[in-house]
Amino acid sequence: MTQHATALVWFRSDLRVDDNSALSAAMANHARVTAVYCATPGQWRRHGLSPNRVDFIRRNLACLAGELQQLRVPLELIVVEDFSALPAQLQGLSARLGVSAVYANREYGVDELARDDQVCAALAARDIAWHCFDDSPVLTPGSVRTQGGEPFKVFTPFKRRWLQLLANRPFACERTPRPQAGAIPVLSTFAGWRYPEATIDTAQWPAGEAAAHQRLQDFVENGLAGYKAQRDLPALDATSRLSPYLSLGVISVRRCLEAALAFNAGEWEGGNPGASCWINELIWREFYLHVLAAFPRVSRNRPFRAETEDVPWRADDQEFARWCAGRTGFPLVDAGMRQLVASGWMHNRVRMVTAMFLSKYLLHDWRRGEAFFMAHLVDGDLAANNGGWQWSASTGTDAAPYFRLLSPLRQAERFDPDADYIRRWVPELRDARTEDIFRPGSPSLLALGYPAPLVDLRVARERALAAFAKRAA
Repeated sequence: MTQHATALVWFRSDLRVDDNSALSAAMANHARVTAVYCATPGQWRRHGLSPNRVDFIRRNLACLAGELQQLRVPLELIVVEDFSALPAQLQGLSARLGVSAVYANREYGVDELARDDQVCAALAARDIAWHCFDDSPVLTPGSVRTQGGEPFKVFTPFKRRWLQLLANRPFACERTPRPQAGAIPVLSTFAGWRYPEATIDTAQWPAGEAAAHQRLQDFVENGLAGYKAQRDLPALDATSRLSPYLSLGVISVRRCLEAALAFNAGEWEGGNPGASCWINELIWREFYLHVLAAFPRVSRNRPFRAETEDVPWRADDQEFARWCAGRTGFPLVDAGMRQLVASGWMHNRVRMVTAMFLSKYLLHDWRRGEAFFMAHLVDGDLAANNGGWQWSASTGTDAAPYFRLLSPLRQAERFDPDADYIRRWVPELRDARTEDIFRPGSPSLLALGYPAPLVDLRVARERALAAFAKRAA
C-alpha cells in the first residue's frame, strides 16, 4: 500500500499499542506517525471522573509513552480545560506537524461524538482527513439489530444475535505495529494538568499494557475455571479485576475474548462453565456500550424507561451521607461502600446490593448514587456504570423488575456466609458473632458502636413498590 507522508493518532480511551485499530491503520498507511493525548480536566470534572481514575489515566499515559517510544512514535500532550478548545488545538498541531490525516478510535457519549464532529470540521477546513474506527466494541454499534431493524433493549436476544453475527465474521486482533523508521520520539513528562490526587493506594492497580496482560494471564490460568462458582463471593479474589484496564482501553476486549476462547477450546457458550460465564460478562459490557450508542438519552442523565421519569424519589441528605460513609446499619451494604471509598473498586455483586439499597429501599434518585460511584471508581466507565445503576433502579434497559429487591440480609447470608468480607471492610464487626452480623440492630452490634439499621426493610420495600407500581401499569 502506498504510504502517505505524515499522520497523527489521537489516543483517548484506548491507551495501548496492541490491537489498536487507529494506530495500526495509521502506521500501515503513513511513513511518519505522531501520537497525541488531550487532557481536559474541566471536562473530566463535569463528567464526574474520580481522582482515582484520572491518576490511572496519567500513569497509563506514561506507560503508553514508553511503548510508543519502542515504535519510534513521539507522543505529544495537549492540556486544555474542556472539549471546546480541541478543534483549534488539533487543527494547529496538525498544521505544525504537516499531517495529512488524523486517526482515532470512536467514543460513544453524546459530548464525545459532538466533540469529534467539531474536530472533523476543523480538520476538513485545512484539507486534513479524519479516520475514526469502532475499536472498543467487538461489533460496531448499530450492526446488532432486531429483525425489525431496531436496537436491542434486552440482553439475551442481543447476545444471541451478537453471537450469530460473529459466527459469520469472526473477530481478529491487530498485532502491535512494527517500529517506524527515522522518527526521534519525545517522551512526554505529562506534567501540566491539575486534578485532585488519588485517594487510594494506587499500587493495587499497576499501570500499563504489560500489567493488564499479566493480570489477564493470571486470571485465565488460576481463576477462569472456577469463575462461575466463585464470582459472586466477595470475600474471595475470584474475579478478573480487569475492569479498570478495559475501561481505559489498556487492554482490548478482543484480547480477553481471545484468551477465554483459547481456554475454552473455541466454545462461546458450552465447555468450561467458568469460561463461558466470563464470556457472558464481557458481552454484557458490549451490550451496555451498544445501548449508550443507540439511546443518547442515557448519556444525558435520563432514565432509559420514560415511564420512570417521574418516580417520586426521596431526598434525605442524612440518609445519603450514611449510605456514602457505609453507616447504614446493614453490614453488606456498609462493607461495599467502604471498599469503594478505600480501594476505588467494589465487587460486582455488592455493587448491585448497594445500588438497589439506595434506589429501592431508601428510594433515592439513582443518579445521585451513580455520580457517587463515578467520583470514586478507578473503573468509572459511563456505559457500564450507568447500565448497572439503571438496572438496579428498574429504570433502564433489561432492568430488574421494579418489584425485585435484593435483600441486603439475604444477600449477605448467601454470598458471604461466614461474614469474612464484611469483617474485612467493617472492622468494628471483626469480633462479632456471625449470626449477630446477620441480625442488624441486635444489642451486641450496637454495643460495638455499629449503627442501628437506617430503615425497616419490610416497610421500605412496600414504599418502593407503591412508588413504582403506577409507572409500571
